[in-house]
Amino acid sequence: MILSLIVLGVIILILGIIFYFQSKSFVGPKRSFMYNNPNWTINGFILILFGVSLVVVGFFTAL
Repeated sequence: MILSLIVLGVIILILGIIFYFQSKSFVGPKRSFMYNNPNWTINGFILILFGVSLVVVGFFTAL
């Protein structure tokens, strides 16, 4: 279970980074609904925080 928390946290963290970069027009197709959309900046940031918190909880639970 501990490893699954860490893996899930990393996956959510990567998705959050992708959402954030796409909302800032760094990656992705220009036809995407997330491209240059400030709402997805907030969503990406929330996912980044949630992913980091899952990784931290999983790491400290393993100790």
